Amino acid sequence: MGKAKLRLSKKEYQTRAIRLREQLVQLQVELKHVPFKVLLILAGPEGAGRGNLLHTLAEWLDPRGVETFSYHNPTDNEQSHPHQWRFWRSLPGLGRIGLYAGSWYTETLREEAQGGRALGHVAHEAERIRDFEKLLADGGTLIVKVWLQISKEAQGRRLRTLRAEPATAWRVTDEDWHHHRNYARLARTARLIRDMTDRPGAGWNLIDAEDERARDLAVGRLLLSQFRQQQRRIARLERVRVVKAGKPLRLSGLRRLHALPLDQDLSEKDYDTLREKWLGRLNRAVRAALAAGRSIAFAFEGWDAAGKGGAIRRLTSAIDPRDYNVVSVAKPTAEEKHAHYLWRFWRDVPRDGRMTIFDRSWYGRVLVERVEGFCRPDEWKRAYAEINAFERQLTDHGTIVLKYWLHISHAEQLRRFREREAAAHKRHKMNEEDWRNRRKRADYEVAVGDMLALTDRENAPWHLIPADNKRYARLEVLRSASRQIEAVLES
Repeated sequence: MGKAKLRLSKKEYQTRAIRLREQLVQLQVELKHVPFKVLLILAGPEGAGRGNLLHTLAEWLDPRGVETFSYHNPTDNEQSHPHQWRFWRSLPGLGRIGLYAGSWYTETLREEAQGGRALGHVAHEAERIRDFEKLLADGGTLIVKVWLQISKEAQGRRLRTLRAEPATAWRVTDEDWHHHRNYARLARTARLIRDMTDRPGAGWNLIDAEDERARDLAVGRLLLSQFRQQQRRIARLERVRVVKAGKPLRLSGLRRLHALPLDQDLSEKDYDTLREKWLGRLNRAVRAALAAGRSIAFAFEGWDAAGKGGAIRRLTSAIDPRDYNVVSVAKPTAEEKHAHYLWRFWRDVPRDGRMTIFDRSWYGRVLVERVEGFCRPDEWKRAYAEINAFERQLTDHGTIVLKYWLHISHAEQLRRFREREAAAHKRHKMNEEDWRNRRKRADYEVAVGDMLALTDRENAPWHLIPADNKRYARLEVLRSASRQIEAVLES
């Protein structure tokens, strides 16, 4: 951006503002019919006018389509979740614009202002922000980032002007003057953060904020131009031909799946004896984890009729109902379809001392959505890295992540399907989609193999459960869950 200091007369400003306001309201109308959301992030030194700019945008935009966010120090509840939880939860709804006076940058900048942090810490935070924004931008969110530039001299003048007027003196705090005295150091840190988080899809736009009228117009025009660019980009992507599952990305996962022995047997008597032992052990492990303030997240995946529901029921029988929540994942709603696919799972991430069991999970992106063509190839291919990063955030926070694939043979699945159709009390579990998925088993096996190969990590390993024998499968879930929780607590 140029360094010229524009000085607009009030009359000229009002003429331009009327036209710009009409265009912004039209943008809001169009936003209701496009498959993406808009985030406008405003940042800059104290005195750059973020508050006044927000007030102006609130006047120009239809308030029914706008949500304003300003983050302060995290609450106890926010601290009991992974760092990004509060940001994911507050993303604007479908067809709306999110205005961020404070954002995921606020905490890092505030820490630097209060006492200065090592550059390594700042760089780590910037890297985390960059990954978060990449996730959103790759998922279709339009991120417009504005850094309001103002010199130290202009900052000082504004602070003194505000302090001199009784009506505005309260707005100038000791912290503002602290920022002013440390202007050069904070500017260097801000430049480092901007450089590290300036990337395609989430680039920084530097706007001169010394002329308030020119500043407001520049931000409005920027929002319009980037909205139009996003419309064109999304239209190009939507024309991409969808390719079905195809060949495996990694053969190792498919080999592992096919090598899983399915001939295990377990008598009812032995099962009853061993079940009580492992239910007790799991109960002790879970209570120890939750008492230590750890959270636990289970993700259950598997073939239709593989016994996920039965395994979950046996699992929860060992746990106090007040300590867990079961989330049954169905088809995404209209709003969820237009959000990043991880959004709805972030909302249900357990807080410290709680447990959540996901009956189907975020792996739908690389399973059903891949095979059925519900997302583009570029979307499901990058999802492996996105899921690994998501689970890494959970485990870095202290969450214990347990992932299960319940595997049954083609023949056993057919037997269970027919059994369900024959039993009146089980018939509701069957529909045409189950039969259609069965016909695509080869495609699904490729997808499952890639999932195992690309998302089996030490911090969040996959447990493959042979499930032709239901008793064996249920017991194996109890055993592996107990052992993993114990191992994490001992590490």
